[in-house]
Amino acid sequence: MLLVLTVLLTAPMMARDDGRYANSPLKPWFESLHSEYGQCCSDADGYMVADVDWESDKGRYRVHLDGEWVVVPDGAVITEPNKIGRTMVWKHYIDGHPRVRCFMPGSMT
Repeated sequence: MLLVLTVLLTAPMMARDDGRYANSPLKPWFESLHSEYGQCCSDADGYMVADVDWESDKGRYRVHLDGEWVVVPDGAVITEPNKIGRTMVWKHYIDGHPRVRCFMPGSMT
């Protein structure tokens, strides 16, 4: 029973890298990204966010995830230059609600 519960609780945080990005020139860069909450993992784990699904106000970010507006903790913001230009978020769940592990703002083009 404990094993089943452990698997169910950790399943949303498991990586989704299925090898599609193995030859990408940006793979090492994605794998080096981290926030105060730990490594963001790879591009396969992150989600691109449309411009209408995130906003910035006075240096604070919010992102629309799974039907909820989620405040991005300051420690989750990736501050190094964004090499892909698109906004990305790496999320996890607490009590069934999305939380942001890493957030990389884009150029809003």
